[in-house]
Amino acid sequence: MGRLFGTDGVRGVANLDLTPELAFALGRAGAYVLTNGKQRPQLVVGKDTRQSGDMLEAALIAGILSVGGDVLSCGVLPTPAVAYLTLVLGADAGVMISASHNPVQDNGIKFFSAQGYKLPDEIEDRIETLLTEHNLPRPTGAQVGKKRDLPGAAALYLKHLQEELGADLSGFNIVVDTAHGAAYQVAPEILKRLEAEVTVINAAPTGTNINVHCGSTHLEALQQAVREVKADLGLAFDGDADRLLAVDERGQVVDGDQIMAILALWQKEKGLLKGNGLVATSMSNMGLEVALREHGLELIRTQVGDRYVLEELQRRGWNLGGEQSGHIINLNYNTTGDGLSTALQLLNVLAEKRQSLSELAAVVKHFPQLMINVPVKSKDGWQENEQIKAAIIKAEQTLHGRGRILVRPSGTEPVIRVMVEGEEEGLLKDLADKIAAVITEQLG
Repeated sequence: MGRLFGTDGVRGVANLDLTPELAFALGRAGAYVLTNGKQRPQLVVGKDTRQSGDMLEAALIAGILSVGGDVLSCGVLPTPAVAYLTLVLGADAGVMISASHNPVQDNGIKFFSAQGYKLPDEIEDRIETLLTEHNLPRPTGAQVGKKRDLPGAAALYLKHLQEELGADLSGFNIVVDTAHGAAYQVAPEILKRLEAEVTVINAAPTGTNINVHCGSTHLEALQQAVREVKADLGLAFDGDADRLLAVDERGQVVDGDQIMAILALWQKEKGLLKGNGLVATSMSNMGLEVALREHGLELIRTQVGDRYVLEELQRRGWNLGGEQSGHIINLNYNTTGDGLSTALQLLNVLAEKRQSLSELAAVVKHFPQLMINVPVKSKDGWQENEQIKAAIIKAEQTLHGRGRILVRPSGTEPVIRVMVEGEEEGLLKDLADKIAAVITEQLG
């Protein structure tokens, strides 16, 4: 059996893979490990809008209470809000119930340390080893944990955003797509507080419509809305609002690489950029690297996963990094990827420079990049497969150093991702198709 924790917590089909029994066990083990067995620890718990969230929340909280932990229940709230509240409320840990951009049948559980950071592998492994441990504390009577609702959780998070990044947005016409997810109330609210004219789409969660043809993974509706209302830009969040993608005034997509470049150059001008560059993953386009180099900045790459970006930022003492998909971390303002914070940072740049988003995004000239998701029965052992290795080597030889090939398993889905990047789109498709065909033949 593979490792239970993936690149972003524990995920699976709710009530099938991620069962209430597993959620209960994660609550017990997680509370015990993250608080070092402390008596009466306090954990902050939030969730997105999935129908399965209530079921998993009840089981998770029961597990925490059963080892004597107290719970501050925040209800529906973005993942970065849970991380922020864990820190500022002085809690011992935080837990978010969400599968982020995944389809509605999936759900997930991810933990935060008392400092609001996602957990390193070794801490997750300790939690996993205790899932079947029967000698964890079983307090009784008054020592059993207590749950308390925190109805002002959203207000605390919005106050933080407004104080840190609030700017006069009067005159801005913005379309917001909340993916029927965790930001469906807070994202429009903060923009309206800052006097922007806001058109909101996909902000009526039913429990089953999260991420369905909307949000940061399906930008078509946002692009259309921006063109129809002649907006200055569009902002798209995912189900738990830890990522942001944008659409410029022409309806063109502005991805995480472009947003990171805009923020890095602005922060350099302001003296807010710690270090001499930013941290991104192996998935970021070569165009980002070229753009930064032209402005005297460095790009450091990590493996895929914003947790690895965070670890590298901390190691270097830098503050800015993220992923092409829109997970962007700015340690000046939060401890994890934060879609709303990123949106406000981007709007601050627009307001100050008085340039359109398309003008600012043009700093990154994308190299053609092609991605294929190859469904597989099992991701185990793919790196040792001789046929797959041979197909990758042959493709790399064909590129002659004028591009990149990245093959990696998804941390959240049963697929292997094939990414090919270079100068000629036709050649990229041919190479990606050939590698994907071999993977399908060997593992599909």
